[in-house]
Amino acid sequence: MNKADLIDAVANRLGHSKRDVTEIVETFLEETKKAVVNGERVAISGLGIFEAHVRKARLGRNPRTGETVKIKESKAPRFRPGAEFKAVVSGAKKIVSKPSAKAAPAKKAAPASKAAAKKAAPAKKAATAKK
Repeated sequence: MNKADLIDAVANRLGHSKRDVTEIVETFLEETKKAVVNGERVAISGLGIFEAHVRKARLGRNPRTGETVKIKESKAPRFRPGAEFKAVVSGAKKIVSKPSAKAAPAKKAAPASKAAAKKAAPAKKAATAKK
């Protein structure tokens, strides 16, 4: 799944326009990047932690010449998955989806099933009367 697929899936599930969802996803990514660049941790419950990791200066070797080379200190982004995310990926836990905006019409169908139950109830009485 890439970013476009994610935007499509969220837009379809929540019933929002792709333009709105794109803006939300882009803003999320931008704010996450800003926070990590500023040295902050971004912890998202159920997913994991985004943070900057500092690589210390060290000595390395040029593979072509074998000469020793100084490697400067650098920063790299790091993602540490959370326990819930690990459990879902390993199969120990199933994904529990919250009802989407499209699931709201299902509430209207409930009275129809009650009416069907009322019609079915007299048939049970008739069946017991024959015994």
